[in-house]
Amino acid sequence: MTDRLEVPLLDLVAQRESIRGELDAALAAVVDSQHFVLGPEVAALEQEIARYVGARRAVGCASGTDALLLAVMAADVGPGDEVIVPAYSFFATAGSVARVGARPVFADIDPHTFNIDPLSARKAAERCTRLRAIIPVHLFGQLADLDALVALAEQHGVPLIEDAAQALGALDGRGQRAGAVGAIGCFSFYPTKNLGAWGDAGMITTNDEASAERIASLRVHGESSRYVHREVGLNSHLDAIQAAVLRVKLRHLDAWNDARRANAAFYDQALAEAPGLRTPRPAPAPARHVYHQYVVRVAAERRDAVRRALAERGVASGVYYPLGLHQQDCFPDADRPELPETEAATRESIALPVYAELREEQRAHVVAALREVLES
Repeated sequence: MTDRLEVPLLDLVAQRESIRGELDAALAAVVDSQHFVLGPEVAALEQEIARYVGARRAVGCASGTDALLLAVMAADVGPGDEVIVPAYSFFATAGSVARVGARPVFADIDPHTFNIDPLSARKAAERCTRLRAIIPVHLFGQLADLDALVALAEQHGVPLIEDAAQALGALDGRGQRAGAVGAIGCFSFYPTKNLGAWGDAGMITTNDEASAERIASLRVHGESSRYVHREVGLNSHLDAIQAAVLRVKLRHLDAWNDARRANAAFYDQALAEAPGLRTPRPAPAPARHVYHQYVVRVAAERRDAVRRALAERGVASGVYYPLGLHQQDCFPDADRPELPETEAATRESIALPVYAELREEQRAHVVAALREVLES
């Protein structure tokens, strides 16, 4: 291969340039208003996200991590309680449970979807004596099996909290959007997300008015009225500049998600016969994967060499995640069952560029480079 075409894992500059005028106008309006924390811009975003998701309420906060923390606090999870989480996820899923003094109980994943395996979650529930909540993660942009998980949560009388940080716009098999099915949905707007802010930001969705009001109080130190506090909460404001950026980007989200899906479909077809490679397996329509990441799998002993060879050819890649949460030293009291699918995924997974602005020649280069490496 003689041509050197660079393909980053994500190109936020290209995204910004496509909507620069809209963003400049939105930011200028915030500066002119001098409303920077919460306020009308945040309230408007909350209404728009609630409508988009199909939930009654949405409450903005400072990050996706805070969204999870506020959700477990609103569910009255506390010291000595147990919460089922997948072992293959970003740290915040289990970290939020530990932060309130509860114990994460880890479940394994389905090897085809990377999402929590309902059978493993059921076995995890059997190990619990103080189960307080279940938190499935819609990993990489595809919804977990919510029918089975909602049934499990109802069986045990606990809330289901959706960690939808990577899945805004994704649909389940019933055509319901991420964040609209469980008792609470949690979203991240970290800049790398499909809908990303220009800093950190998060959102919580719910169909329960009482939960929404409590979360709105918890995000401002548990304040019920000015300087009156019913409980100890957080300082977790969503600022108006982030809300303005997100409102502009939300208008483009479906088109961007469609472009990600088109790039994934190209990879699916072009890599179908690539030796030693497993491509993602999305659920059939009406379910919809929004491909926050396009993650393939290779033999564990080849993974690092494949990534180095791709980098030499100008193709960036990522590893999500190199350790299972059950392998993290910071959870000394966590439940630690054998989780073979999680551990296999940590050793075999490679994320390829799939962002909406990926040009045709770039994605073709990704395929050519990967096939050359695998066939060598």
